[in-house]
Amino acid sequence: MKFQQLVILAIIAIITIGCTTEVTSNQPNTPTPVATTVASPVAKSGNFQAAEHPTQGKVNVITEQGKRYLEFDQNFKTDQGPDLFVILHRSDAPPVSGIKEKDYVNIAPLQKVSGTQRYALPDNVNLADFKSVAIWCRQFNATFGYAVL
Repeated sequence: MKFQQLVILAIIAIITIGCTTEVTSNQPNTPTPVATTVASPVAKSGNFQAAEHPTQGKVNVITEQGKRYLEFDQNFKTDQGPDLFVILHRSDAPPVSGIKEKDYVNIAPLQKVSGTQRYALPDNVNLADFKSVAIWCRQFNATFGYAVL
């Protein structure tokens, strides 16, 4: 009786192994895709500093899929204010107040006063012409803070 049970178990084991081998051998031998991210090279970067208001964090100019961006890190923080914009300024120390139109290019309204955020740079902007990124209050023509690139 025990011998019959062993034979039956052996036959089941052989069939199971045979079926498993059959199933796996019919599967195409393709490598498993691995998710990769392409590191965006940082062209320029700088740390924010206060002007009219406390401002902190880091900004990087990155290129991703041929497009350039200003990217603020998670430590970015400035005060709440009306009419805030992200601008590129020709000077490495933008004036605290009284910015002249010929000295800057407006990138976009500030998305939020803290945390990670990204702004697309227009294709026609030559970064070599600008030395800093500033948070600017258009209503009062005041620089909240800036980062030298």
